[in-house]
Amino acid sequence: MTREEVFEKLNEVFRDVFEDDDITVEDATTAADVDGWDSLEHINLINAIEQEFDIKFNMGQIVSMKNVGEMADIIISKLQG
Repeated sequence: MTREEVFEKLNEVFRDVFEDDDITVEDATTAADVDGWDSLEHINLINAIEQEFDIKFNMGQIVSMKNVGEMADIIISKLQG
């Protein structure tokens, strides 16, 4: 799966989780950039991403993600792994 395809799926997940069809995430997108992205929604988001990509993040990966680009990097590494 290409990075572009990962971001297409991530955008779908973000739009679904945050119920906002106008969300478009990029490498530098952080929680501060998305209305409603708080700690509770972060759990829902991680769960939805794991289901969409059929992967599991470990706790270290979850807490180390600084932005959506790092999230995409981890997803790609898991899909290739």
